[in-house]
Amino acid sequence: MTITDDCRNKLEMLYQEVLEASQYAKNMQKSVTRDYKEDGSVLTECDLEISRRIIQKVKELFPQANIISEEEITKTDKNAMMTFVLDPIDGTDVFSQGLASFAVSLAILDENRIPVGALISAPRFGIAEEELNIHLFPGEDLLLNGRKVEKKETKCSELRQIAFTSHDLGSYDLTHFYGKTRTFGSTIIHLLLPALLEQFDGTISQPCYVWDLASSHAVLLKQGMNIYNSDGTELQYTDDFLFERKKCPMCTYAGEKEKVKQMLREIKRIR
Repeated sequence: MTITDDCRNKLEMLYQEVLEASQYAKNMQKSVTRDYKEDGSVLTECDLEISRRIIQKVKELFPQANIISEEEITKTDKNAMMTFVLDPIDGTDVFSQGLASFAVSLAILDENRIPVGALISAPRFGIAEEELNIHLFPGEDLLLNGRKVEKKETKCSELRQIAFTSHDLGSYDLTHFYGKTRTFGSTIIHLLLPALLEQFDGTISQPCYVWDLASSHAVLLKQGMNIYNSDGTELQYTDDFLFERKKCPMCTYAGEKEKVKQMLREIKRIR
């Protein structure tokens, strides 16, 4: 997917909106109050306000595009040329407890439902910096805090460090895995790690919704990686997953293909 100068200018406006939203969340974090949805997941007033702001901006700039958002159901067209997938705060639970690993996430899917762009801002989680800001426009360089990110070179054949989603670590048999495990409370953030940090070889996630992973999926694809289902097939953005807002049917493994094969062999789900 290639973009015009006009489209690029509009995406820059959206990126600024994401950055402002993440700073708003950071500034509000001390006073935020927890509420709960019917399924028991945490919801805050910041989630709703950020969702409102970014959806309004997308509609203003890209009126023909789809918007799939965790907090608001909007009209969609399965044949649209561009789809935006929004998670206003990924990691709401840790955010509402005052912890650092949360992110505002906006993914861009092309007409084939392939993640090709990502606008992500984690205002309190950086790589030796205060913030982690991802800027990936379709067909362009991946930027981290304004600097180009090169593709990783695989230097070790062993699995050294794996990130898990927060509810899932106890669901796997790690008898044959001798590396380190991490969990952050934000699926978006932990999916970014294999693409950004040399020491992370992959991630394992419980079945989740499209807004939990689409933007990081774009970054992984840009870096020559992918997200795979537990049966080894590539994750697909089916109607159920994207438009009907259902969870992906299996847990997922992310990283370089060979590393994912190792994870599937060495780390087995037991429940």
